[in-house]
Amino acid sequence: MPDRRILYFEDVTENAAIPPFVVENLTRTDLVRYAGASGDFNPIHHDQTFAEKAGNPTVFAHGMLNAGFLSKCVSDYVGRANLRKFRVRFATRVWPGDTITCTGTVTRKYEDSGKRFIEGDLVALNQKGETAIQGSFKAELPSRS
Repeated sequence: MPDRRILYFEDVTENAAIPPFVVENLTRTDLVRYAGASGDFNPIHHDQTFAEKAGNPTVFAHGMLNAGFLSKCVSDYVGRANLRKFRVRFATRVWPGDTITCTGTVTRKYEDSGKRFIEGDLVALNQKGETAIQGSFKAELPSRS
């Protein structure tokens, strides 16, 4: 695993933007790979005929795959070991061919019981600007001192 820059509490400001994580042109192969990794083989995510019979124009991404994209965005920023809470709410489906841009904003920075925390809002948008997932996070960050 490559070394990553450590995010220190002193380097974060409220309203700071979280660098985006982008997934371009999500493919059916991506969906099948996720199904294999997660064990979620619901045919609505990989079987065109099944998806159409269920009233969908095509297969669509697993919600938890999209949540994983959003979690990568925030964990790349704060570091996996520092993430304390991660919540999501699904808003719309993600389809093959979509580009998903995950971003966020730090909304709160505070100290509690000698520990240093940041909280923020997260969002995953498709290429049309529609919200696929909204979320939030809490992270405990190290201090330079």
